[in-house]
Amino acid sequence: MCLSYNSLNKGKAVAAKNYQELVVEILPPQDLCLTWESSSERVSQKQHLLDQSIHDHYVKTPDTWLLYLGGSQDRIALSASLDFFRSLSRTFLDTVARYPEIEAVRHRADLVCDPETINRFVDAAPLMIGREYLTRDLLVHIWEQLTQAFVQGIQAYPGSVTDFFKNLCPHIHLAGRVYFHLVENKENDYPFQFLATYAAGDKDGSPKKHRPLHHALEEYAGESLLELLTTVTLAAKQSPMIKDLMDTGDLFHHLAWDSQEAYEFLRQVPHFETCGIICRIPDWWKNQRPAVRLSISMGNLAPSHVGMDALLDFNALLMIGDDPITPEEATAILSQSAGLAWIKNRWVEVDTQRLEQVLAAYEQAMEMVEEGALTLKEALLLQLHPERFQLTENLTDLSFAHGDRLNTVVKQLSNPEQVRTATAPKALRATLRPYQQVGLNWLSFLDSMKFGACLADDMGLGKTLQVLGMLSLFQKREPDSMSLLIVPASLIANWEQEIQRFLPGLAYAVAHPGSADTGLKKGSRPPDPGRFDLIITTYAMAQRVPWMEKIHWRSIILDEAQAIKNPSTKQTRCVKKLMADTRIIMTGTPIENSLSDLWSLFDFLNPGFLGSAKAFKTFAAGLKKDPSGYLRLKKIISPYILRRMKTDPAIAPDLPAKVEMKTFPELSRHQIVLYTDFVGQLKKRLARADKGIERKGLILTSLIKFKQICNHPDQYLGTGGFDPEESGKFIRLRELCETIYAKRERVLVFTQFKEMIPPLVAFMAEIFHRQGCFLHGSMNVKKRKAAVEQFQGSDYTPFMVLSIKAGGVGLNLTRANHVIHFDRWWNPAVENQATDRAFLIGQKKGVLVHKFITKGTIEDHIDDMIESKKEMAQAVIPDTTGGWITEFDDKKLLEMFSLRL
Repeated sequence: MCLSYNSLNKGKAVAAKNYQELVVEILPPQDLCLTWESSSERVSQKQHLLDQSIHDHYVKTPDTWLLYLGGSQDRIALSASLDFFRSLSRTFLDTVARYPEIEAVRHRADLVCDPETINRFVDAAPLMIGREYLTRDLLVHIWEQLTQAFVQGIQAYPGSVTDFFKNLCPHIHLAGRVYFHLVENKENDYPFQFLATYAAGDKDGSPKKHRPLHHALEEYAGESLLELLTTVTLAAKQSPMIKDLMDTGDLFHHLAWDSQEAYEFLRQVPHFETCGIICRIPDWWKNQRPAVRLSISMGNLAPSHVGMDALLDFNALLMIGDDPITPEEATAILSQSAGLAWIKNRWVEVDTQRLEQVLAAYEQAMEMVEEGALTLKEALLLQLHPERFQLTENLTDLSFAHGDRLNTVVKQLSNPEQVRTATAPKALRATLRPYQQVGLNWLSFLDSMKFGACLADDMGLGKTLQVLGMLSLFQKREPDSMSLLIVPASLIANWEQEIQRFLPGLAYAVAHPGSADTGLKKGSRPPDPGRFDLIITTYAMAQRVPWMEKIHWRSIILDEAQAIKNPSTKQTRCVKKLMADTRIIMTGTPIENSLSDLWSLFDFLNPGFLGSAKAFKTFAAGLKKDPSGYLRLKKIISPYILRRMKTDPAIAPDLPAKVEMKTFPELSRHQIVLYTDFVGQLKKRLARADKGIERKGLILTSLIKFKQICNHPDQYLGTGGFDPEESGKFIRLRELCETIYAKRERVLVFTQFKEMIPPLVAFMAEIFHRQGCFLHGSMNVKKRKAAVEQFQGSDYTPFMVLSIKAGGVGLNLTRANHVIHFDRWWNPAVENQATDRAFLIGQKKGVLVHKFITKGTIEDHIDDMIESKKEMAQAVIPDTTGGWITEFDDKKLLEMFSLRL
């Protein structure tokens, strides 16, 4: 169970707001969490009351709240995510209700869910927080939880299953012992036979056998007969057909029916089943397809060129099943009366009104065929918005088929493993892991098709390396081309380091105030043609530099692309104006969390791909009434998204247990001023200090002061504001934690300063919208134990901030997916010991370790020293106090402490 920070602190007051609704979040590995979320529309009083009731059950009875959810009134709207799990839970309850002889078997019922049902739910799942974790395994797990809840509930319940259901969901009726059977008959005049049976058991308790219902008149009488026929009596109240069968006594006989009688019966089957009658009917009705449907085929021939504007051939057909028919044949069917008709060796339902709509849509489609080919963009929009054919009420009457050429492309996009290998040049100094090579192949293929690509791999899987592989291909194939990389300012140093490590031959420049190129950093002039392969800039600079909009780039790459998720901001609008052959976005944040975010990202990747913002908003608003739209959307966008997770079976074996990542935050302006000023002070004090203990104390004290400045100016100054914008580390911490929160993962943050714990806890609570916990050496054993249990518990506690000494010994914090060393201890053994609190032998998931190293500062200098002599680290750094630094002379010391920008 998981409670949001808001719900814990505000409780019912939050739900009472008119624009708050209850939603489901999926937490890794397989947990459901209920939380309150703002709604774009006013929440009705009925929904508010039901939301609150569901939330109360979730809090008070966490083992059975899903059963309560499934039994709630489906006429009352819920949020898309909560309604999805209501439908799943309702399907479970229906399975129980229709289970033969459930009163007799009770908790021994075999309630396994069939795979087709699970697959249908996976396909129909709406966008929600944690959508990436919604797999077949998760839904099977939830079904098993529902089964366990029912079994335990009915075992503990002294009454009947009927009474148990009346308390849980009074509008669902249990299956009785009466069955209705409808089978086909070879007689042409009466092609169907009907028979009502009942399950009769011998007195010795042997398995029940089906007997024609007329035997019940001999076996039962009075109250016992009425009890047997309870479900039939209930059905007769709303079904004149069944009432007539009961009044005439025909219900107790074997009947021959014509197609019209059979059709009337089949249409009422859902009502009969709701009343508790088990119906055995032909499979073709269960899996029925419309008598005549419109099939749109596109992309049989090779397009004239590639990209979203590629022209596709387009055709329309009328179909019965998988067989095409002519318009004349369809018109002939229309002349028949509504009901069942024997056409093309099968029984089909003839609905004249629907058929008229299909024929009108066919004529409209043929007009489009005569107008000429469609662009790929138009074809995709047509699939997303089939209401253009005015078949909104019956979208099953319309299907889309990809021709051979388009199908080949879509298959390659959807199955990156099948894409031709793109061999990276020798200039890329890296051996790609198998999944990284697949990613490079996929990026290269989309680039060749002029499609935008969304590389959305989990953090730590090497998105940067895969993109560098793509840049190496550009460098080799098109040496005069130039690409643009837009990143948050906090990631510039990381990109520079990765380029120098893996692609040192790449000519790049940084267009940012901190860059070495004076012209580029001021943004006053564009780079000279042919001088650079890559320009790196920030989202802020992209708004301010006019020449970026004038260049037609080979490719525009966005890192942390969620920066443009809000389509209305100036930043997003400016980035979307930039011109390029192709576009790539990189994000570790699941893009399935929000429809509006999704539209904005794809509007950058492939402009117009999902239509206008207004049209997409209309589409999104209609998803509550037409959940099938989620599947259409998924089919359209998934070929352009490559997302692999650390837990994927094909990837996990290739990953080390711990992945260490260095991140290089930059000092803020305030930090630069303080840092530079303190270097000057240190220089003067060193000149005056004695060479003994006084000098050593001065250096160690100064070392701590420099660390404090790198953490936050307010730690150094002793003030209490801790404005996040004043610290590069706080800014980078927010960026990392926003991704961690979007995935509902957990993180440990280590610091050597106890006084940094409160501001970090307060800052992270704002990011995660929930309270975390903390731990330091001054806490007693009881409080330490409580903090560990809170973090390790099933409730979502997203973070723990620890002092590195307190976190080094005797703790088991394996719920963490991430470890962040906010400041460095500079002894690898001590840092590794702290990291190992999150990683223990036998842990299944990998752990990402982020080490913050402020660029150009003493942290950066010492990290270089550690890396250059890693094998000798203990000898080079024999203690954890920093005393080894005091052995350097003044010149070397000032070089180490000086700021390199």
